[in-house]
Amino acid sequence: MGSAIAPTGSTSPCPWHQAWYPVAYLRDLSPQQPTPFTLLDQDLVLWFDAGGQRWRAFADVCPHRLVPLSEGRLNDAGELECPYHGWTFNGDGQCTAIPQAQPGSSISPRSHCRSYATAAAQGLLFVFSGDPAEASAHPLPLVPVLQQQGRGWADGWVVQDTFRDLPMDALTLLENVLDVSHVPFTHHATVGRRENAGPVELELTSFGPEGFTSLWAEGPRRGRLGTQHTTYAAPCLMWHDLTAKGFARILTVVYATPTHRGACRLFARFPFQFSSPWPGRLLGLRPQWLQHLGNHVVLEDDQLFLHWQERVLEQRGGSHAAVRSFHLPTTADLNIRALHDWVNRYGGEPFAGQPLPPRQPLVPLMERYEAHTRHCRSCAGAHRRLPRLRSAAGTVALLALVAAAWCGPGWAGALALAVAAAATALRHQGQRWLDGLQRGSGLPPRNRRKGR
Repeated sequence: MGSAIAPTGSTSPCPWHQAWYPVAYLRDLSPQQPTPFTLLDQDLVLWFDAGGQRWRAFADVCPHRLVPLSEGRLNDAGELECPYHGWTFNGDGQCTAIPQAQPGSSISPRSHCRSYATAAAQGLLFVFSGDPAEASAHPLPLVPVLQQQGRGWADGWVVQDTFRDLPMDALTLLENVLDVSHVPFTHHATVGRRENAGPVELELTSFGPEGFTSLWAEGPRRGRLGTQHTTYAAPCLMWHDLTAKGFARILTVVYATPTHRGACRLFARFPFQFSSPWPGRLLGLRPQWLQHLGNHVVLEDDQLFLHWQERVLEQRGGSHAAVRSFHLPTTADLNIRALHDWVNRYGGEPFAGQPLPPRQPLVPLMERYEAHTRHCRSCAGAHRRLPRLRSAAGTVALLALVAAAWCGPGWAGALALAVAAAATALRHQGQRWLDGLQRGSGLPPRNRRKGR
């Protein structure tokens, strides 16, 4: 991953460059083709090694002429083939074929690919950012209570997932999701209500190189949801855990995978352990792509101003000066203090010394297709199907209108008009869904006037 960067006052490698990160949900990866991903400014190619029956991650560059291997294919032998000259690589990164070489020629180590350690767990593919030989010494960042059982989860857990490429640093994302007090205001009319705001008395219960934990005894919604426990598992994982008596144990899990300076990929999980089986069954009826459309709206509640905020913080000294630059007069900001304390004592920043890119305007910040849809199996499928649905609905509406005219007044004509109206409504709704898979409105629900 390049040289590891040590935080100020430390001689140990930067934890960000010696860590496991999720890079994709396994269900969104195709075993039939390579997939590109960028981790800590390093371009990777992810691919399934049929011979070794495991996912692999290589540096996304052919040692021959430096083209991206992610533009290549998996050949009939199940090996990764370069698109430029057909050089072929096995799961260990060894070059197994150079078509331009004379038969019997030896293949030097310079022809091999750099490989990264990988692991699959809890439905995610993880890549280790440092030396593969050291990967086994670092535990995977997993949520302990979530145990897989077949294609589902043990102990009655129902888990909803989403992801998105965000225009902010991983630290900015973590700072945001660790901040429990912003929800009633930022997410008013999505997952919060302003009237639920109140004092947040947080208590730090542990702190060290591995991260920290905190306790909110009263919990959200003025205590109506129960005590909330927060864990930050450095450097990339955090989760909130609470039990709403008589309803469910609820977790909010967020991974922040650093891609570039000023950019990260969010992996969010929402596990529920319901007291009754019915809520889980009802959640299972909603297509995942519809769930993701709702997730986008929540993410965009604060995406705009966080993209701005981190640039103001950079001008004032960055994370090193955050506690002095911010005004943090209440215990509601204890998690924010703890995060920046961890950065300055143990972690450093993932892209120390690199400036943020220029601030983006509204339109690219609201882009969803490249940030999510084309990488998501469910949303990409919906994006392909919805135009066909709209076309079919338009045809049905037209035929129903013809039938209504033919039948004239009476129950048959009225039924045909009702079908035409329903098909027209479905056509318009299909367009709204299609638009939602491509871009957001930029108008958060909290700011919408009543009646709109």
